[in-house]
Amino acid sequence: MNLAFSDEERAFADEVRSWLADNLETPPAFASLDEEVAWGRDWQAKLARDRWVGIHWPVEYGGRAATPVQVALLNMEYARARAPQPVNRVGVNNVGPTVLAFGTDDQKRRWLPSILDASELWCQLFSEPGAGSDLAALSTRATPVEGGWMVSGQKVWTSYAQWSRWGICLARTDPDAPPHRGISYLVVDMETPGVDVRPLVQLTGEAEFNEVFLDDVFVPSDQLLGGLHQGWAVASTTLSHERGTIFAFKEQVVHEVYLDELFTLAQTSGTFDDVEVADGLAQSFVDLQILRLHNWRTLSRLARGIEPGPETSWVKLAWTDMTQRLSALGVELCGAAAPLWRGAHGVAGHGKWQRQWLWSGAASIAGGTSEIQKNIVAERILGLPRG
Repeated sequence: MNLAFSDEERAFADEVRSWLADNLETPPAFASLDEEVAWGRDWQAKLARDRWVGIHWPVEYGGRAATPVQVALLNMEYARARAPQPVNRVGVNNVGPTVLAFGTDDQKRRWLPSILDASELWCQLFSEPGAGSDLAALSTRATPVEGGWMVSGQKVWTSYAQWSRWGICLARTDPDAPPHRGISYLVVDMETPGVDVRPLVQLTGEAEFNEVFLDDVFVPSDQLLGGLHQGWAVASTTLSHERGTIFAFKEQVVHEVYLDELFTLAQTSGTFDDVEVADGLAQSFVDLQILRLHNWRTLSRLARGIEPGPETSWVKLAWTDMTQRLSALGVELCGAAAPLWRGAHGVAGHGKWQRQWLWSGAASIAGGTSEIQKNIVAERILGLPRG
């Protein structure tokens, strides 16, 4: 495979770099997540005005009909510039591609424009207290009524639900069907009576995750995405995009920046010649190269028109191992200041590495646990028998 970019692709990267240089704003110090989300909506609206969000979407829906290589280049330049991520990430990365693949023309016209400019935020109502890794075990029910369904159940680990207008929800519409059948993919208006959002405070002290309780929430029939009882197939498209496409390219470059910072931290702290530190830096470099090769494989498949499939699970596994090892190394390099938190005197990066290490623990859970990813690789790629 020729890994060199064409003249047109290099020109596109230059255009992205130039726009960011002219328009990138440094986020202020936020007093709360409310302030951060409000600022993020303004920033994403600015990106959308110049069509720098969802660039792979069709032009008629606000995108640029960009190639997979252009999408990768945008994410690489964006990460290198350390630009703040679009606040409507679930909408752009997960919902948009799913609506484009399964939505009706009316649904596309209704939802896609407001995803791009963040005028309406989206969340993902998939996981439940008893159905996270085994998502097909979900118990949220959608009972048919005149004009739609009444949905009842509990969802958990729902990012940004407290600011979201819409939520993509998996609910059981045929309780007598086998686990992977009888599930439908519904779009819930989060302002509907019966929706109760309760924030969850994480180890980092932040509360971006939530529990969401649905108590006889009415969902109109025109908010069914894909066919009735066909929600598992629709959800598989959503999860494939969550695990292995845009996300992986962005995280690759974000962690390349992190690794550069760790090399600098090791040199300034006088630990660069320590054998264990050197081994850790070398391992993180190797991890990044492995993720890069996985990403190139994904890019090659997308360029040939092959939709993401089970191979996204090994990309997710590679990213999980990389971010957890690199984050632990960052805390180690803080030395005696490792137990300290933001605002403490002498802590490297103002507590950045401590926060990153705490957050990285969720990497083996979010988007499907590592155990589930290994099962997918074993069964759907290697063809190994179940059990």
